[in-house]
Amino acid sequence: MKTLTLALICACTLTGCARLPDFLKPRPDVAETRADGMSVDVRPKARPDAALPAKGARTVAEFDTVSAEEKAAATAPAAVGGRLGVTVASLGSPSEPGLWLKTPLVTSEQPGRVVYAVSGKSVAVTLIPIEGPATGGSRMSLSTFQTLEAPLTGLPEVEVFSAS
Repeated sequence: MKTLTLALICACTLTGCARLPDFLKPRPDVAETRADGMSVDVRPKARPDAALPAKGARTVAEFDTVSAEEKAAATAPAAVGGRLGVTVASLGSPSEPGLWLKTPLVTSEQPGRVVYAVSGKSVAVTLIPIEGPATGGSRMSLSTFQTLEAPLTGLPEVEVFSAS
C-alpha cells in the first residue's frame, strides 16, 4: 500500500510541473527595468553594421570580422569631444563583431574614441553603457584590441572620449 501511495504522489507532483503559472513563464516582449527607471533589453542585439564571425571560428583572425578599410577609417584623425575618463579594459565577447567598448563611463549608447597610450593608437568606437561604478572596468571588442595593438591577454588602460 505504501508503494502505491508513493507512486501516486510522485505522479501527481510530476504532472503539476508541466503547468507553470503565467507569471513564471518567460516573456520575451518585456524589457527589464533598472532601479533608475531606464529600460534595458536583456537579450543581446546583433549589430547590423558588422559581420558575424563564421560558425566554426577558432582563431583571432576568424573572429575579427572588421575589414582593414573599416579599421583604417576608424583610426583616421578626428575631433574628439569631452574626456570621459580612464578605464581598464578586458576582452569582451569575441563573437560580438564591430568596434565597441562596453563601459560604465556612459549612460547611453553613443559614438566615441578610445586611446591606448602604450601603442599611441586611437580608434573610433561605439560606447555601450554597462552597469557599475565609473571606476569599474570595461569590456572591449576583439577588433578594437587588434586595432589598438593592445595585448589580448592583458588588461590595457585606455582613455575614453565622447565623439562630440
